[in-house]
Amino acid sequence: MIDQAILKDRALMFKKARSFFSKKNILEVDTPALSKTAAIDPQIEVLKTVALENVNAYLHTSPEYGLKRLLATGSGDIYQMSHVFRFGELGPLHNPEFTMVEWYREKKSYQAFLKEVLNFIFIFLGKLSFSRSSYRQIFLKYTNLDPFTTSSTDLYQFATKNKLALSADATEWDKDTLLNLIMSHFIEKNLGLKELFIVDEYPASQAALAQIKKVDGFPVAERFEIYYQGIELANGYHELLDAEEQEKRLKDANKKRKELGKNTLPIDQKFIAALKKGIPDCYGVAVGFDRLLMLRHNKKELKEVITFSFDET
Repeated sequence: MIDQAILKDRALMFKKARSFFSKKNILEVDTPALSKTAAIDPQIEVLKTVALENVNAYLHTSPEYGLKRLLATGSGDIYQMSHVFRFGELGPLHNPEFTMVEWYREKKSYQAFLKEVLNFIFIFLGKLSFSRSSYRQIFLKYTNLDPFTTSSTDLYQFATKNKLALSADATEWDKDTLLNLIMSHFIEKNLGLKELFIVDEYPASQAALAQIKKVDGFPVAERFEIYYQGIELANGYHELLDAEEQEKRLKDANKKRKELGKNTLPIDQKFIAALKKGIPDCYGVAVGFDRLLMLRHNKKELKEVITFSFDET
């Protein structure tokens, strides 16, 4: 259970976070946590419930879709601090319910937006040095495998050799699933041990909601993640604006979920309609509030900095 000093500091950090956005004229908004559709990701499971008789609903894993629908109305720069929900996530760094800070900025360059995200993190952790590497560079450094050219078979063999958690059907996993496994269970623990560490230029197949560009002839996602002490703190994108491409990616994500033996999810057509209407060119990021607070207080588990973990409810 959270102690009184951290409980008070948690309230203070909410205040400081709001002050950070207020000074930049970024509007706080509050989109619904419950909806009739869900964000579709092969690696993330949603919490399903029943909102009305015979009407299924889902608790959001991120406020992203709602925020982008607001961007399409001309809201301008916006942010939301909210509880989000993910099925099956419970451990030292996970809880089925946690606090996320997400914001979107129009007319910002990549460097300017990245600097803003770092400055937000500095509120919690103090000013830290930072370094950057592309996904390809970091993968080569720790595995000696090129994520763009290595086969699924070689990735599977690497995972087996290093005793990573493989299920019985892992021989049928696609390349991205194996890349995600190696990144999360083998590489991430080495990132940002002494300073903040930025990873960008992810494989295009991991773009999700990001725009694509080419680097050294390979298509890459305009996406970044920030790590500290081996812990992922932020996930940001140069946001995809093409409604047709977005719908295709969501259908592909459902197809991948089906291949992994998972249930498919309904596509949010109101989100697609917002993209068709048009959202401004923008960058967006999601930051884990609880993880920042955990690192701020030199704690090892989320349950030490949230009011009650799921085990305590």
